Amino acid sequence: MGKDSGLVVGRPRARAKAHATPSEYNESRPNAHTGGRMRLLLPALLSLAVVPLPARAEEPELPVRGLHMAAPKPHEVPATARFIWEALSQEGVNVLVMEFNYNYKFTRRPEVVDPDALSAKDVRTLATVCRESGIKLIPQINLLGHQSWAGTTFGLLRAHPDFDETPGKYPKNEGIYCRSYCPLHPKVHEVVFDLVDELAEACQADAFHIGMDEVFLLGEDDCPRCKGRNKAELFAQEVRALRDHLAKSNRTLWMWGDRFLDAAATGLGKWEASENATAPAIHSVPKDIVICDWHYEKAPPTAAWFASQGFRVVSSAWRKPEVALGQLELIRSVRRHANDAIAARMLGVLHTTWCGAGPFIRAYYGEDASNTAAVESARAFQRLFKELRDGGR
Repeated sequence: MGKDSGLVVGRPRARAKAHATPSEYNESRPNAHTGGRMRLLLPALLSLAVVPLPARAEEPELPVRGLHMAAPKPHEVPATARFIWEALSQEGVNVLVMEFNYNYKFTRRPEVVDPDALSAKDVRTLATVCRESGIKLIPQINLLGHQSWAGTTFGLLRAHPDFDETPGKYPKNEGIYCRSYCPLHPKVHEVVFDLVDELAEACQADAFHIGMDEVFLLGEDDCPRCKGRNKAELFAQEVRALRDHLAKSNRTLWMWGDRFLDAAATGLGKWEASENATAPAIHSVPKDIVICDWHYEKAPPTAAWFASQGFRVVSSAWRKPEVALGQLELIRSVRRHANDAIAARMLGVLHTTWCGAGPFIRAYYGEDASNTAAVESARAFQRLFKELRDGGR
């Protein structure tokens, strides 16, 4: 595909040895009818998810066979490079979304750099080993939401507190999940675009993941610019601004999809879907973005719904192998039974880790079982990618 496709098709470099088994590792516009249409569509999608899979000689490889992980700490770079070269290429991974946030030594906006950040040399090492392993590296910065965690406010709002959606409120971040920046602040995009461009260039990337999941603080009454504004319009406007900026350099926008799902219509709740009226934004954003549809407890057929709305989509699981395999079953079913347009939009999988790079790598190799989440995610990843390699046979 062309540079601006944001996709990877093909195999990683030739594998040096047979695959190890898990045991060998030691174990459009907002409108009032959106929800109604989704309620009518979901029963059909649910039936689609359980279409029996006929036997076949060979399953075509999915265009995206991805892993999402945190950027390593500086001292973890050599181990991470080895992991990419030795393990990920052999597993069949061809996309690595690496979440940097403000853990990079930005030169254009050094005021936002968080402690223990990666150097340009560190990132070149990671980009080089990905390229030589046949893996597309997609950098990520969490934008709009997730500007804090617990009592820690991250680099952007620490350096530019005037960008805060709720300025002066929630001391020590108590009483909220995460802070957001104000998407209407007149100077916020000057900073954000510099960060996106510098990190994308450092990674030699033709796609960029903007996060934007679990955005709860948006259109708040405490914000003099956003007060009273339609939350779906605010969300869509920020997606468009970021997408249009990336398009100027022929880069594709990737993002999480939960804020486009209606919590009431889907029954998914406020984490995997939206209870704060952002869902209609899906009708006001360009169709050329790639949506990462994450679900960790069950495998609802929302990826098929995104594809039916005209979006390319990947499915993301975490700690439960049965969820990862359920998502894969849906992808295969749709790719086999839907029309060509919808089938082609079901790109594949992006498995998540939600722990540090070091703990995940050590859990993968069976070197450390103390981090339960890392161990479970590693086992789910291994099970999913074994199934991908076996092709369902």
